[in-house]
Amino acid sequence: MRVAFLVAPEGVEQIELERPWQAVADQGWQPRLVSTESGEVRAFHHLDRADTFPVDDVVGTTGPDDYDALVLPGGVANPDALRTDEGAVDFVRGFLRTGRPVAAICHAAWTLVEADAVRDRTVTSWPSLATDLRNAGAIWVDEEVRVCRAAPGTLVTSRRPDDLDAFCTAFVEEFGAVDGASAKGASGP
Repeated sequence: MRVAFLVAPEGVEQIELERPWQAVADQGWQPRLVSTESGEVRAFHHLDRADTFPVDDVVGTTGPDDYDALVLPGGVANPDALRTDEGAVDFVRGFLRTGRPVAAICHAAWTLVEADAVRDRTVTSWPSLATDLRNAGAIWVDEEVRVCRAAPGTLVTSRRPDDLDAFCTAFVEEFGAVDGASAKGASGP
């Protein structure tokens, strides 16, 4: 299973990238760092500069059909930059339109809003995004993780870094269901 991690060139919250990345790798799946520019992305620890990570794939030269699932890490600047990039927004739309699961944590819900991916769905996020999500047609809840299967493409959302254990457990389970279905289709009737 190939899992895309979509981030902007700068501003991703490092722990929200690293912990889910490790959860994907621990399953034996292949995480791929996707960005809007080639080279490296700069992560942050809240507002402080942190490490850089090499970009594997660039939006525009890759698409949802190249992956089985999508993770959207947060950080304030990261999703704010992504939601202004039409290629990144289309990349996210493509996952849900084709029924592929998406997991988003913290401020990453802003990118989902721009992709019109939350209408009539129950989601959670960093609390300051509640009004944005409601205005986009979502039902916002204050929970550590929410799995919504109300439309094609399961949506897993969480509020903050403190929720990473629940977030990773939930999206691994949802992604695993897709992986299991793919394996059954490949080897069984």
